Amino acid sequence: MRGVRDLVAQVAPSEATVLVVGETGTGKELVARSIHELSGRAGGPFVPVNCGAIPAELLESELFGHEKGAFTGAIATRQGRFEMAAGGTLFLDEIGDMPLDMQVKLLRVLQERTFERVGSTRTITADVRIIAATHQNLEALVEAQKFRMDLFYRLDVFPIRTPPLRDRATDISELIAHQLSSLPDAGGLTLSDAALKRLEQYPWPGNVRELMNLVERLTILHAGQTVDIQQLPEKYRFADGTDAPSSGSAGLPDEGVDLKDHIARMEMQLIQEALDRENGVVAKAAALLGLQRTTLVEKMKKLGIQRD
Repeated sequence: MRGVRDLVAQVAPSEATVLVVGETGTGKELVARSIHELSGRAGGPFVPVNCGAIPAELLESELFGHEKGAFTGAIATRQGRFEMAAGGTLFLDEIGDMPLDMQVKLLRVLQERTFERVGSTRTITADVRIIAATHQNLEALVEAQKFRMDLFYRLDVFPIRTPPLRDRATDISELIAHQLSSLPDAGGLTLSDAALKRLEQYPWPGNVRELMNLVERLTILHAGQTVDIQQLPEKYRFADGTDAPSSGSAGLPDEGVDLKDHIARMEMQLIQEALDRENGVVAKAAALLGLQRTTLVEKMKKLGIQRD
């Protein structure tokens, strides 16, 4: 992320087109906003457009605007996003979802820096800086003839890749602290070291956005408390992100296994199942597991398991 910040600082003062690439939830729009705020256009508007969320038949009007009567339902003249972003930055999110016919029109704007509203012949100058973003591999889309090669090279002037959260797990504690500081209902919520370690082992398919949603959920459920592993939603309790480890043997994986962690996970699952089955009565859960009550209590302390 320091590398990303360095690239943002280097490209921001220029007028170069930037292509931000990364998985969903990695903060591509935050990168785009940072570039805008550090640029000479910071005093102008930052206008985002999600190219995948707008129906194809409306995208041209959304980007370039339209004149009154240009099509059925056009009851008034309307500015498009290019005009709204004049003097500032236009952020084209999910550019890989843009239809091919619109790609041609966007390419013309990038080349000539002019456009016309739908239903008008008056040429308007596009005084905007373009930042595009995608979670897709645009080069693969080019090969599949789903994205124009000439447009790709127009956009790919200065690429920035946002890393997935699983590649920067050591940032998780700081990200959580930042999120908690912005949530007034957290009430002093904290996470135990064991819970933080477990979250660092989770693969985070939804990246930072998923982490932020988890923190908000925990503040609702456990405001003012210290959250341990057992207070985490079930899929976060296990390092591989599965709902629960199998109690049977599936064989040794090719890459090997952390035996100590694997056994601890199996113990945790079986103890939790026994407690759930016996409504939290430790003595009855111990009997199900063939343990003395005091032995089960010690294991629960060691594994961070708490009764409701």
